[in-house]
Amino acid sequence: MSDHLQLLLVEDDIDLATAIIDYLELEDIQCDHAANGAVGVNLIETNQYDVVVLDLNLPKMNGLEVCERIRAQGIDVPVLMLTARDTLDDKLVGFSKGADDYLIKPFAMEELIVRSQVLSRRRSGEVSKLMVADLALDLHSKTATRKQQPLKLSPTATKILECLLRESPKVVSREKLMQSVWGDEQPDSNSLKVHMFNLRKAVDGNCEEAHKLIHTITGQGFVLKVESEKSVPTS
Repeated sequence: MSDHLQLLLVEDDIDLATAIIDYLELEDIQCDHAANGAVGVNLIETNQYDVVVLDLNLPKMNGLEVCERIRAQGIDVPVLMLTARDTLDDKLVGFSKGADDYLIKPFAMEELIVRSQVLSRRRSGEVSKLMVADLALDLHSKTATRKQQPLKLSPTATKILECLLRESPKVVSREKLMQSVWGDEQPDSNSLKVHMFNLRKAVDGNCEEAHKLIHTITGQGFVLKVESEKSVPTS
């Protein structure tokens, strides 16, 4: 029922946090916990979560600041904001900082789980930039840079890059890439091969082997991540 969700709960009310974590464990949902915003940001930056459940009022860095920080870095994990405030203005401010949904305290645990499951099925649309190492893609201008130098990419190569960045560090199959870029009107498989060649040349052409980001995983597809992560399981 939980689809093996990986959640991060950022909540300074220890009694509430304990109750939430205990309930999630009963539902077989794994949950990390941070008691302040600064620790929350650190965990988000270093781990892969399906959803972040984020309290609005936090010590060291409040929920709005946490949201703003991770979105500025291109982290597109869905964020469910917990708040005691139920005014439209408060929600609009939260959405403007990158929150995806709101849950008003007090709330039913079942609703927390349902909303988390819904959010986990899509990455956040609030992110403006995708980044891996020194490679960045601005989603508004559709421009990419490596080491802060602009990359010359075709619109198709840009779509491929966006798909690889969004899935990083997971392997993306050829079929998923082609569906993502061309939809149902797919060309022959050589088209993907040509575009991948050009994308690799633009992204990794001037890099030493150890600094290359785009890798072919034989029989599986492609992955975009730093060399030191290549041995990490991609299940």
